[in-house]
Amino acid sequence: MRAEDWTGVVTYHGEGPGWDPHIGRLRAVDMLAGDILTFDGAGVPERLHVGEVAAAWRPRVSGGLVAAVERGFALIAPDGTVSTGAELWSDQSVRMNEGGCDPAGNFYCGSMAYDIRPGAGTVYRLTPGGDISVAHTGVTISNGLAWAPDGTFAYYVDTPTHSIARVTVDPGTGRFATPEPWVTIDPADGAPDGITLDAEGGVWVALWGGSAVRRYAADGALDAVVEVDARQVSACAFGGDDYRRLFITTSRQDLPDGEDPAAGAVFTVEPGIGGVAPLPYAG
Repeated sequence: MRAEDWTGVVTYHGEGPGWDPHIGRLRAVDMLAGDILTFDGAGVPERLHVGEVAAAWRPRVSGGLVAAVERGFALIAPDGTVSTGAELWSDQSVRMNEGGCDPAGNFYCGSMAYDIRPGAGTVYRLTPGGDISVAHTGVTISNGLAWAPDGTFAYYVDTPTHSIARVTVDPGTGRFATPEPWVTIDPADGAPDGITLDAEGGVWVALWGGSAVRRYAADGALDAVVEVDARQVSACAFGGDDYRRLFITTSRQDLPDGEDPAAGAVFTVEPGIGGVAPLPYAG
């Protein structure tokens, strides 16, 4: 399969696509610009600036959004008002990167160092009541995170491990057990980045540097590849009518001018397998 360019170049470092069922629109982030983008049906974005970094977001059950900003979390009201919480750390060399919600409505987001130094990242959990705790430590590029349909485990990506791992999560504390590699990806094919699940339990992973999104079936077998006309493929998510369309973000980060001309666009494809609605934040 080959994805089509839906938007043209609209981001520098596009990430975090997802369907917001409250408004029936796709949202994504231009991470290092600090903006959440909301797209109309023609792929034209409206920007909301939320901070120095807009790392990840999810819809809230009550309306509006929860987001991870550079060093913490923020709540966004339906009218766009941004309420940012306290900074979780003072080290300005570390920022939030990617996250997601569990079936109980907790929002998790993991961090990384700007210089990608090993082990500098931490995964944090924000409960519906607003409590924040550490879920996992010692990661390098905390990336895709998605819960299995039955909620018994999550799929998780720490990009330099070159794998999608399975991890059990304590439902009380939110702490991760030791991630166990589930699928290993040859570095020559790209580095695993953002992930999403489909309605059949398959895992779709964006390959940074690999110009592709891959689907792995529930048994770990590779059974579909979507080719993307941009090298730095960052994340993917299902949306549209019945969640039948896969949306794919790409990045221009650190690319020379004129290189990879479609990088920074959002791509889309109908892969013949439907997705599921995003798990929302219950706070």
